[in-house]
Amino acid sequence: MKMRHVYSSAGLQLAQQAVEAARFAGVHDDDILLVARSEVEKYAIEDNRKLADTDLVSATARGAGVGAATGLLAGLVAVAVPPLGITLAGAAAIGLAGAMVGSLSSALLGATVPDPVRQQFEDEINAGNILVVLDAEATVLDAAGDALTALGLRYMPYEAPTALS
Repeated sequence: MKMRHVYSSAGLQLAQQAVEAARFAGVHDDDILLVARSEVEKYAIEDNRKLADTDLVSATARGAGVGAATGLLAGLVAVAVPPLGITLAGAAAIGLAGAMVGSLSSALLGATVPDPVRQQFEDEINAGNILVVLDAEATVLDAAGDALTALGLRYMPYEAPTALS
């Protein structure tokens, strides 16, 4: 299982050296990401190196579940009121509509939630440091971590399983 570790670099040149060192230590190129202030990310970091995690997928799933349950409940209540003339198929359709509305609204909100690394180390990023984020197996992370600390990067107190490992 892949884990995520974070290291802080005092500048872009050191972060680029860290990328090379992590690659040499066995971290796959796609699993080395950088997090920095917006102007640095915009002009100095390649798109494939940017950490762009959001809560989009999990928020969409939660919204679909809550929306479907709410819609189905509203539909069943509507079935219980005879003058409305709604059938069980109509209740199911209302449940489906609730799922769609719940998914859309939750996805929009989830897309605005910043990733946990950016949230936890906001002060570090605002201070001008660049975070080097590595996703790898434990043995590879150990070797890469030794290489990065030898370059002068600081290990940040963060360890989490990689979402899609």
